[in-house]
Amino acid sequence: EIKDKLAPNAAQMASPAFRLAALDQDFLLGDARRGLRFQLEYEKAEEALRAWGVKSTIVVFGSARIGENGEGEHGRWYGAARQFAKIASERGGAKDTNHDGHRDNVITTGGGGGIMEAANRGALDAGAPSIGFNIRLPFEQEPNPYSTPELTFQFHYFAMRKMHFAMRAKALVIFPGGFGTLDELFELLT
Repeated sequence: EIKDKLAPNAAQMASPAFRLAALDQDFLLGDARRGLRFQLEYEKAEEALRAWGVKSTIVVFGSARIGENGEGEHGRWYGAARQFAKIASERGGAKDTNHDGHRDNVITTGGGGGIMEAANRGALDAGAPSIGFNIRLPFEQEPNPYSTPELTFQFHYFAMRKMHFAMRAKALVIFPGGFGTLDELFELLT
């Protein structure tokens, strides 16, 4: 009796084959669409950065585990990263678009805690936007509350994230960190 109440084409309409390709998550997450997903990660960030007029960046790398109230050197590095980003944002052209509609030297981090948080926070202290290029990890990575929300991205592909770090970078600032910081440093140096 339930079958009689269903539309005669209910099975066709419920089939995954009938879903629009752009709305079919199973299709989009298939192995054969990896290149498309890679391109989408590029385009999404690129479109937003263009809309904000981001012409150049200052990339800040460092430990995610250095807190504002850390003991000894730790507290000092958080404060130094925050102060650096504030000064660079105030004097580097990130606060407002220039005569041709571009922003220069926008602070860019991996978007997480520690040194990254301090740098994004320093830009916010200056009233400037800042970028957070987060990466999807099985643990630990969440965006800090100081990067500009419209410029806070999440990447699945490390390579695409690293490409966005490098594309507009005018300067690279490295604070103390671990293997992740070293990986990012040597990737950009290479």
